[in-house]
Amino acid sequence: MSFSARVTSAWRWLGLEGVLLLAAFLCDLAVVLPASVDSVGPRGRDLLLLPGMIVLGACALWARTQPAAAVATGAATLFASSFLIRSTHAAAYTALLSNLSLSETVAGLELVFFCVRRVRLAEMVTGTTTLVIAGLFAATYRNGGSNSLGETVLIGAVLLIVVVPAGLYFRREPPLRPDSPARQVVREQWPLIGGLSLPLFLELYQVGSTSTMLALPALLCSVAAAAATVYATHRPLRAGLLLAAIIFVTAPAILIGPSEEHWLVGGVPVTEVIAGTIVVILLVRFAEPWRAWGVIALLSVAVAITTLTALIFRRSSWRMVELPSLAVGAVLLLGIAVAFGLYFRARDSERRKVVEAAVTDAQNSERMALARELHDLVAHHVTGIIVQAQAARVIADQNPKVALEVIGRIEAAGTEAMTAMRRLVGSMRAGAGADAVTGQATMDLAADLRRLAESGHHGVEVQADVRVPEDLPQEVARSALRIVQESLTNIGKHALGATRACVLAEVLDGELHIRVADDGKEVAARPAGGSGGYGLVGMRERVELLHGRLAAGPAPDGGWVVEAWLPVEEKA
Repeated sequence: MSFSARVTSAWRWLGLEGVLLLAAFLCDLAVVLPASVDSVGPRGRDLLLLPGMIVLGACALWARTQPAAAVATGAATLFASSFLIRSTHAAAYTALLSNLSLSETVAGLELVFFCVRRVRLAEMVTGTTTLVIAGLFAATYRNGGSNSLGETVLIGAVLLIVVVPAGLYFRREPPLRPDSPARQVVREQWPLIGGLSLPLFLELYQVGSTSTMLALPALLCSVAAAAATVYATHRPLRAGLLLAAIIFVTAPAILIGPSEEHWLVGGVPVTEVIAGTIVVILLVRFAEPWRAWGVIALLSVAVAITTLTALIFRRSSWRMVELPSLAVGAVLLLGIAVAFGLYFRARDSERRKVVEAAVTDAQNSERMALARELHDLVAHHVTGIIVQAQAARVIADQNPKVALEVIGRIEAAGTEAMTAMRRLVGSMRAGAGADAVTGQATMDLAADLRRLAESGHHGVEVQADVRVPEDLPQEVARSALRIVQESLTNIGKHALGATRACVLAEVLDGELHIRVADDGKEVAARPAGGSGGYGLVGMRERVELLHGRLAAGPAPDGGWVVEAWLPVEEKA
């Protein structure tokens, strides 16, 4: 595996929870490293804070698979690091909760979330209570106690009120339940959410260091700006207008805030500067040009008003003579954002053309496969008709009654062949050679599916539960075989850590139900069509031609599920 592939795999393995932990840890490093070399205390003593942060963060990632053990280990880590900090007189600092670093706070909340989500009720209550006790012990024992314990308890209670219901909400998920818009955004945009968390964490640390509630309004504006940025990935115009309103509201929030300004960039919070840059890129990339430029102009006016407010009405270290430099910097940043937006817009246009061509090829290829199967079906039925017609001619003079019965069977076979032709003839196209699986298929779907499951060509153990009648229409049987074969191929290629796949085929309420699922992790990527190529596009094309239904998506506990419903009788 190449280095870039390893980095990409590690990034996907981290997920949203890992990126949030990484952002919090980087923020802690920005505080701990300078403190370890300052003139207060022995050099390097503050580095003793890092082992507890690292181990607790590892426990939070471990909780995704073993929440109960991870929670117990995390609580023990908090106790141990508290004893270490107290015995060495290391300076534990406060970010949000007293004497608890930001990464420890984030890791603790993630431990609570996974504990509530995945363990039994008794273990959930025990684990959550143990973590709370460990956190309170750290807040009171490190550095000889805390003068803001009441505030820590209040903030901790608020965080638990947010995290525990979230864990309960994700606790039970029916298979393939459609995601709500909010959950879909979080699932797709977790790298952006994790990236925006870093400046938010920095601002949060600055708010904690001021020990005043007057900084909270500006922080809440930054949180709202980050949320608007994530929303902009789906609705850039609305999000741009919302962000402009947030920046306007930030001006009075800054006026009432503390005197420290190192969290401002030209009078605007750093998170809002980053959010505005990203929203401009998304506007140029996705929105119609004339609408995008109108929203960008409104954003520019909002930034200018907020900056002037900070310069004029506030005792600011910025001087009015520096206003031209700020204007030049803002124009330069806007130009860079627009350039990136235009680049992504051009790349999207080119990629759209490539994808459309690939999808068309996949559809044509699948229709070609259907046409080949039509040839096989017609050849099978016509061969039977010819044999029976020859037999009828031989016995016609000797036993006319038997000959009439043979003619009746010939009529039934011809009718069946014509039905299959009507359902498949619309997909005929000129194309490539025959598929290996359907080329070797028999007229017995159950036997074909079992042979496919036992072939072992997909890298995973396949368990087949096949309950189908022998008189299943052959065009439906061939399509079902193709769907199972493509699904198993995708499992072998893209299912991370899959060890077993389950295939179900049964007839219910006049439909052939096909279900293929694996026990792996979520697929490594979700390209066009939902698989590593355009196999799902072909499956969907085949199912639609037979007037059926297809559903594909991640299972709640990991893996991928493909389900198809094919009518066994022709619809009028």
